[in-house]
Amino acid sequence: MDLKSKSSHKQYNVAFVGNPNAGKTTLFNSITGSRQKVGNYAGVTVEKVYADVILGQLDVRISDVPGLYSLEPVSADESVAVSVIQSEVDLIVCIIDASNLERNLYLFSQISQLKVPMVVAVTMVDRLAGKGNELDIVALSEELGCPVVAVVGHKEEGIANLRQEIETGLLSLVVPSCEIHSVGIENLRMRLARIGYDVSPEGLSLELQKSEPGFVKYFSEFPELKEDYLKAQESLTGLTVADRFAWAKRVQDRCLSVSGQRKGLSITDKVDRILTHRFFGLIVFTAVMYTVFLSIYSLSQPFMSLIETLFAWMGSKAGLLLSRNELIQSFVVDGIIAGVGGVVVFLPQILILFFFAFLEGTGYLSRAAFLMDRLLGWCGLNGRAFIPLLSSFACAIPGIMAARVMPDAKSRLATILVAPLMSCSARLPVYMLLIGAFIEPKFGAFWAGTALFGMHLLGLMVAIPVVFILNRGILKGKRLPFVLELPPYQLPKWKDVLIALTTRAKVFLTTAGTTILVMSILIWAAGYFPRLPESQKANMEPKLVQQAQLEHSALGRFGKIIEPVFMPLGFDWRISTAIICAFPARETVVPSMGILFSLGSGAKVNELREQLQKAKLPNEKPLFTPWTAVGMMVFFALCAQCFSTLATVRRETGSRKWAYFMFVYMTALAYIGAFVVQLLGKALGN
Repeated sequence: MDLKSKSSHKQYNVAFVGNPNAGKTTLFNSITGSRQKVGNYAGVTVEKVYADVILGQLDVRISDVPGLYSLEPVSADESVAVSVIQSEVDLIVCIIDASNLERNLYLFSQISQLKVPMVVAVTMVDRLAGKGNELDIVALSEELGCPVVAVVGHKEEGIANLRQEIETGLLSLVVPSCEIHSVGIENLRMRLARIGYDVSPEGLSLELQKSEPGFVKYFSEFPELKEDYLKAQESLTGLTVADRFAWAKRVQDRCLSVSGQRKGLSITDKVDRILTHRFFGLIVFTAVMYTVFLSIYSLSQPFMSLIETLFAWMGSKAGLLLSRNELIQSFVVDGIIAGVGGVVVFLPQILILFFFAFLEGTGYLSRAAFLMDRLLGWCGLNGRAFIPLLSSFACAIPGIMAARVMPDAKSRLATILVAPLMSCSARLPVYMLLIGAFIEPKFGAFWAGTALFGMHLLGLMVAIPVVFILNRGILKGKRLPFVLELPPYQLPKWKDVLIALTTRAKVFLTTAGTTILVMSILIWAAGYFPRLPESQKANMEPKLVQQAQLEHSALGRFGKIIEPVFMPLGFDWRISTAIICAFPARETVVPSMGILFSLGSGAKVNELREQLQKAKLPNEKPLFTPWTAVGMMVFFALCAQCFSTLATVRRETGSRKWAYFMFVYMTALAYIGAFVVQLLGKALGN
């Protein structure tokens, strides 16, 4: 049922606003049931996200806007947040982290002056209580002049009260009534009070606006008043940063009771001595990343076998039902069922990769960004670029969009141009196919995991010198200082991890059901037509007919045309055609290779690996060697083979030239990289 049909009222607009790491997105999920990804570093919400809910009898659209520290944005993601807040909203829910009360109140002090109805949600109260501290919610509500609700989003504590306060706030539309006075006015008022001139802050502000305030007569008797008077006059033009923080400190001192001074270092401080160490921190980071990729390779195999068996059974059943018509049988079995099955088989690896996203919730990835600042600094980027680069290991598109966290245009553009060099999940099936066929059988599981880790590391290692060249030659950018909040360590919120896995699985399967399915059908059709004349089939051995049909088809003829371009890399017409077929979506590579190596797009991974091992060149030499496999993986690691990524670059940069530039330079890097691998293999006699 449509939400609007449940209520006759208008749709109200509510914005969730708060500092990064304040628990805003977790709270948004709890209120709306929305399936948004939750992270523990600044900038996780790159674009505005909204959800429609019913609160009592009200139809409400709640927007989760990007995190920000003030209403003076320094990056594109903060600009999105400010634009939402300053646009037409009926109520703002200001999320305040109880464990960082003073800093969060600074943002509240700015928002309160917009004169928009507001409700405050105080998060992390459980963390505050764990330290033996206590926040007086009633006193805080009095100081802020608006309703305040204590919540623990991931435990659903206080959620019902917050929903009720939002509904009440939308009906009453009461704006915050807190008074924030400047330090200058407060100092002058106190000095005047000591000499017998008692006046309220509001009254003093009115006095200061007069051409000759009533207390001017005291200047001759108390000349020190003049300096305070001049400072107070300056404050009439607007509140300063110092004024806002002074007010926030006064509110915190009144409302927050601290159990006592902490003795010694906290657990977070002790752990950070290792994890942020310039040497041991990098060792731990490398070990963590290697464990992730080794797990992807080793844990996924049983699930992949199960999926292969399921799709093989579906193909055999469909083949029997359609056996009377060879064309329709091939279309359904090899084009549809096998095309999707050839991609879905890699779903376990994708999910294992995203399972390790729980590291975000622990606070560790903020430390990784701190370490990456040292690695990225010499090329002109700071550690803030680690956020979009890390996102690009899942998919380049959200990684490019996450570059909005960069504080200036040149750093943002440099980050966008190298983000697709990170090995996204769509490249994973290619790595797994070739590593399983040529690395693991000869060198073992350890080196297979090392190869997988190396392919993901390659993009980052190439990105660093690329950014250096861009900043020195094209963009003329410079390194900016890096300021990062390191949140305390905590256990991951497994509900949020499950939400992330579910979302990623849906995205992956949706892609398989649209672009990849269409491409699989097109590739099947190109390999099926035109048909080989029956007269030629009559003189061939049955096992050679399928290969001859493929070479006779439109797909085979196209591959023969482009083969000379890729032959220096050791790639014949079949590999070259698979590369070209991957441009709409990299996920189509494995189904394409199944067709190109005469197994059909639904070939089991093990069957395709065996076929690749047996594949020959016209001179009867093996088509693939370990060096050829590595060269092909290097090509896929560095090449820009995703139309959606290029379209996102155009949208984010506002220019086609940067999308063209990315495509050209990454394709050139891929070609050169594969060529160097081929030369190295020949030099070593392989």
